[in-house]
Amino acid sequence: MTTEGENLTLVSEFILLGISENPKQQQLLFILFLSMYLVTGLGNLLIILAITTDTRLHNPMYFFLANLACMDICFTTTTIPKMLVNHITGHKGISYAGCLTQTFFFVLFGSIDSFLLGAMAYDRYAAICHPLHYAMSMTPQLCILLVSASWTAALVNALTHTLSLTHLSFCTNNQVPNFFCDLSDILKLACSDTFLNYAMVNTVGTLPIFFPFVGILVSYMLIVAAVMRIPSTKGKWKAFSTCGSHLSVVSLFYGTIIGIYFNPTSSHMAQKDTVAAVMYTIVTPMLNPFIYSFRNNDLKGPWEPSSRSTKNSQLQ
Repeated sequence: MTTEGENLTLVSEFILLGISENPKQQQLLFILFLSMYLVTGLGNLLIILAITTDTRLHNPMYFFLANLACMDICFTTTTIPKMLVNHITGHKGISYAGCLTQTFFFVLFGSIDSFLLGAMAYDRYAAICHPLHYAMSMTPQLCILLVSASWTAALVNALTHTLSLTHLSFCTNNQVPNFFCDLSDILKLACSDTFLNYAMVNTVGTLPIFFPFVGILVSYMLIVAAVMRIPSTKGKWKAFSTCGSHLSVVSLFYGTIIGIYFNPTSSHMAQKDTVAAVMYTIVTPMLNPFIYSFRNNDLKGPWEPSSRSTKNSQLQ
């Protein structure tokens, strides 16, 4: 649907092409994604419920995990319900305002996820490298400050990109080769100058990925150095095992994002980009509760905290 301007046809609706045009495949995809969405919501809600109701889980790492679980629910809710509605109605359109709104919340919650993973890495560094000072360094005030800073930085990032989109003109090409309004896909449809937009994507847009990722790398370099100084093999294994869940989630999250947005050849592989988008928008948030709960005894059963084993009793 379009409206005529003076010298330009402006798009008032975008068409989300989705993952498949085959009706039979669309039915299977609807059932699959609906199931994954319900599992994601239920799994993350159970994580939040367990952490909020069990006072033994009221420590920094579980605080970050509860926030991460909440963001995963919001992250998937940004894209999946609209995709499911499109499957039911057979209408693939999304309004211009709806597309910008979806882009805003997608960037917002995705950025918060990235910052939270960085905060969790810092928590692991403090617990393993400075266990005697852990309680004094990871105070509730610091945890709240890190989460608040994550929200603030993510909000600025999302507003920057969304507001810059409002200055672009979109012509007759309104087909988005994805199941949601991804920022990079929308920019490719613009028929006005996008130099400033891409400049912001390559600068401001990379900061929520770059800084947490570098922080995670540095944290784990220091963790590895500290663990290698532990004399016993059993002690080394216990120290490394506390980071296993976090490393698994980090690998899933950053691996797919880097593969899509930092791969110079990705623009020539739209289908692969869509599959990768499914990985970090749907699969990763769904797997996070399983990764943490299956590998973590604190979420599977009761435990008794000990001041001398803080670094081994904290969340992975």
